Amino acid sequence: MEAIISSLLSRFEKGALTRRQLVQRLATLAAAGGTASTLAAQGSATQGAKIDHVSIQVTDLPRSITFYQTMFGLTNVSEDKANEIVRLGAGGKALVSLHHKNPTGIVDHFAIGVEKFNRDAVTQALKARGVTPEDNLDAGFHVKDPEGMSVQIVGA
Repeated sequence: MEAIISSLLSRFEKGALTRRQLVQRLATLAAAGGTASTLAAQGSATQGAKIDHVSIQVTDLPRSITFYQTMFGLTNVSEDKANEIVRLGAGGKALVSLHHKNPTGIVDHFAIGVEKFNRDAVTQALKARGVTPEDNLDAGFHVKDPEGMSVQIVGA
């Protein structure tokens, strides 16, 4: 366990971990009774790197598209006409996914990007934590947070 803690502190000192990540990993290590496999699973397969996109359910898809294009200069990245979804972003990367679906005015889900995303490794890491991932239409998985919010896990 000493080697794991030393490694975490070294990564923190080099700026590879934030203070929050360090505390979370140390807490996980303590809760897991010091097992390296639990810490390694958390730190690799499902280590969040960024917010990938936010999906919003909307009443009027064309009106919402115009708003995000005009207000933020976003462009159409992709479209799923059958499911009435339009993804807007910059540089070819979606930032906002607009979904014509009831109830409206809610965040349907947000996506966390994981570096070196590996479907099998993520599945194993989630199942080891007692979470059953749900396959997604396009990419990755969905899991529920403690409040019931849908969180998508995708490659960063």
